[in-house]
This record gives sequence, structure tokens and C-alpha cells, in this order.
Amino acid sequence: MNVAVIGSGNGGLAVAAEWAQNGHRVSVYSAAEHAHDNIPALAANGGIHSEGRLAGFMPIAYAGTDIEAALDGAEVVFVVGPAFATEPHARAMAPHLHTGMVVIICPTSCVGTLAFKRAANLPVSDDSVLVGETSTLPYASRADGQGTVHVYHRFDTGLFAAAVPRAGTPRLLETLRQVYPATEAAASILQTSLQNGNPVIHPAVTLLNAGLLERTHGGFKFYEEGITPSVGRLMEAVDRERLAIAAALGVTVLSEPDVGVLEGYMVESNYTTGYSTAPGFRGIGAPDRIDSRYLTEDIGYSMVFWTDLARRMTVETPVMDAIIAIGSVVLGEDVRARGARTLKSTGLAEMTGEQLRNL
Repeated sequence: MNVAVIGSGNGGLAVAAEWAQNGHRVSVYSAAEHAHDNIPALAANGGIHSEGRLAGFMPIAYAGTDIEAALDGAEVVFVVGPAFATEPHARAMAPHLHTGMVVIICPTSCVGTLAFKRAANLPVSDDSVLVGETSTLPYASRADGQGTVHVYHRFDTGLFAAAVPRAGTPRLLETLRQVYPATEAAASILQTSLQNGNPVIHPAVTLLNAGLLERTHGGFKFYEEGITPSVGRLMEAVDRERLAIAAALGVTVLSEPDVGVLEGYMVESNYTTGYSTAPGFRGIGAPDRIDSRYLTEDIGYSMVFWTDLARRMTVETPVMDAIIAIGSVVLGEDVRARGARTLKSTGLAEMTGEQLRNL
């Protein structure tokens, strides 16, 4: 198939590499302001150098900043990037979407499907362009900015996906299973959004290691050295609140360490050594600045959305609320007041709890 990957960062290169490795014609697009990241090297080399769990050189048909060229003839489009990139990508793609195209927000980063549809002016009920999302990115990967990606871990089991409208989920699964054969159907995009474990892990580790991160500019192993018993207790407290929100919505969500074991990242289902000794996280460094997506995305988008959802379902989230408050101080911005991803911003504000359960 013709596959376009929108986003040329860590995840984008991993997705592009594996779909190219499986014989698909792959194009990679980056917005012009991020063109210095990998795009020139991909264009010059004609492909991606991949190391680790995906090893080899994978040919790429196009790499550049022309969205029309990247989407020319595309049957499947992966939108791969942080939550704050979803809407800009949707607006750039909107004139070039066509009937029959499958667009996959990978990962969701909290109801990314709805954010994409609203920004692209696609009616929620419209399935002429099928838009769906995955619960997470099926890789732990880091790109070097020079066209090489190191894939620390790649998993198959534990990947969940859903489309909007829900009737499109079988077609979404058929597409994803060409490369990720064990992808499971999620009941709805609220399940995929709540199954994303990044907000459980990243803010706790980042905030409780903030001094070390700023002194060393990220010069430590994020999981191996950053997760200790006290950090694990904070992660567990966040996870309890996430699971309570899911239960109120009637959605089945696995605990973060349970899904980590299912995905093969971890061999122990606990919040401390389960992460610090996890084979799939070994060697991954901390971000080099405090205002990384581990706070700006995982608090400013996902956790704000989760607590908004919790209030609608009358679930108390004191730990998440505290993390949002402290994260706002650290970032120098009231992220809740900004409202980047809320029930209102995603068109869900008028829905009752019962309607959300049936989304």
C-alpha cells in the first residue's frame, strides 16, 4: 500500500521503518519548522537507518515538507507525534483527504481522533475518511536527528485501537494487523485514551527528579535510575485514579504495570523494580529539559483531559489535581486554564455520563 507517516521524530521514523520493511511504499512528512529533524538525511539517503529491535536500511519514497506530495496516492496515513501536533497536522492534511483513506492517530494522546476530526472539519459521524487511534505507540524508540532511529523495544500484544464512528473499528484493525497482527479492538476511544500509560509514568518520574534533570540536562537513565520506591508510589496513586475513571465509564483498562508486562517491556508487574529493571526500557535517557512532552503533553493534555472526564463522572482525582498544580508551577503556565484538551475542546462537553459510556 501507499503509506504516509506524518511526523519525523522518534515514533514517526519507527513506524515508517517497519511499514517500509514490510514492503509498503512509505512517505514521511515533517512540518517546515521541524524539517531539520531527520528529513534532510532521509531525503539524501533515500531511506531510514534503523538499529536495535528493527535493524536495517528501509527505503523511503518521499521525505519532505510538502504535505500534498506526502499524501499523494496515500491509502493509509499515520499521524505520529505529541498531542499538540495533532490539530496542526489535521489542518494541513484537510485539503488532501479523500474518500477511502484511513487515518490513524498513533498514539491517541487522549481522544486524538476527535481532536483530528474537529481540526480537519470532518463530521464525527462521517466515515468516508476513516479516522481511528491506537492506545500507544508500539515502540520505544529514539531518533538521532540524522535519519537513524534506534528501536529499544517493539511489541505486538497489548496494542488497542478504536475508530470514530465505532463501526469503522473492524476496518481499522484490518489495516493495522498487516504489521501489528495482534492489535485488539477497544470498546471506544475512551478505552484507548485511558489505556495510554504515559501520564501515569512520565510526570511522576520527571517531577520527582526535577533537580537532577536540570543539573545534568537529562544525564541519567530515566527508568533505571529515575524510578525508586517513592516515585513508584506516586505512579501507583495516579494509576488508581485512572482505573477509577475507567470503571465509572464502564471501560476495561489494565493497570500500567500489567500492560507493561503484556507489551513485553517489563517482566515484573509492580511500580518500582518492574520499571527500573525492565528490559524494554533499558538504556533510555531522561529528557534534556524540564519542559519536555513528559510534562507539556502528559500533564497539559492527557491528565487535564482525564480530570475533566473524572469530574463529569463524579470521580475524585486529588493526586492528579496535585500533579497538574505542581506541573503548572514548574512549567510557568496554568495548563488547566489553557484547556488544550478537555471535554469542551473535543466536542464532548454537552454529553452526560451515560452518553460518554456509549461513545
